[in-house]
Amino acid sequence: MMMKHVKTGMAAAFSLAIAALATAPSALAAEPVSVRLKWVAQAQFAGLYVAKAKGFYAEGGLDVTINPGGPNLNAATLVASGSDTFGVVSGTEGMLNAREGGLPLVCIAMSQQMTPYAYVAYDDSGIQSVNDFKGKSVATWFTGTQYTLFSVLAHEGIAQSDVQIVSQPFSMQPFIDKQFQVATVTLYNELNTLREQGIENIKLFRPDDSGVTTQQDAIVTSEKVIKEKPEVVQAFLNATLKGWKYAFEHKAEAVDIVLAAGSGLERRHQELMLDEIEKLMVAGIAKEKGLGAIDMDSIEKVQKSLVEFKGLKGPVDLKATFDPSFWEKVPAGDKTL
Repeated sequence: MMMKHVKTGMAAAFSLAIAALATAPSALAAEPVSVRLKWVAQAQFAGLYVAKAKGFYAEGGLDVTINPGGPNLNAATLVASGSDTFGVVSGTEGMLNAREGGLPLVCIAMSQQMTPYAYVAYDDSGIQSVNDFKGKSVATWFTGTQYTLFSVLAHEGIAQSDVQIVSQPFSMQPFIDKQFQVATVTLYNELNTLREQGIENIKLFRPDDSGVTTQQDAIVTSEKVIKEKPEVVQAFLNATLKGWKYAFEHKAEAVDIVLAAGSGLERRHQELMLDEIEKLMVAGIAKEKGLGAIDMDSIEKVQKSLVEFKGLKGPVDLKATFDPSFWEKVPAGDKTL
């Protein structure tokens, strides 16, 4: 009789355990979230793909979908509207302009600590300085990158109306074919593309030479997500920065992961890109504080300059636009190399 009671008790306990699991699926299910990139899959976003592939997001209780961007997708708008939970969008200027435009975006970390953009023109174009952009066709991406161009023109005292600003496609072929006179490049991608094709007869104009130095590739979410699910925001940032650290410490594996995520990618090009991305991400205050640090001193200077040069109508609320509190809680070992 004793054995029967023991078996009956075990069966009852097992039934209760199953019932408890059935009534509390949310305690076990990963939180589904999405992150919208500002561009297509490439080593520029290696940290996120690594975080997903290595299970860092899953360890944090997240089921992350990585959505690529492109020239006709605005990551900032998609995150602000709630279509995506997180995003990798433009940098300081883009965040300030988004806030001025009423988008409830919040930057929780800054990926690149230096301005990664530059402008190129052929040697025979007659363009010797940014001042010579007047009356010329200047192409840039309208994924937030346009705000860096606007800042450069403002610093040089050039009205946007004095320049023919056109949307730049994914390919550098139109510039190679001289369909426009100035193109935007990133130091880690398009500039390498031109050099790989043997194009060396170009001049390079860097925003820094015009007094524009900004952080770029902001990691963002919306005010709504921060208010309703702060633990999800923390878990996402923790895993993302851990992914970046792993990517830089295991570059060959990181490139393998990126190649598996994208299509038509060339390995050597992605290797060069990851090397350049590392330089941009470990520069500035990140050298001491760690990956993803938000440089509020730099941001304040950029805003002051934009207001002065009419790049912004007036100052925006920086505390509402940039929230370093989540970055501060990321374990030091997961954001320092």
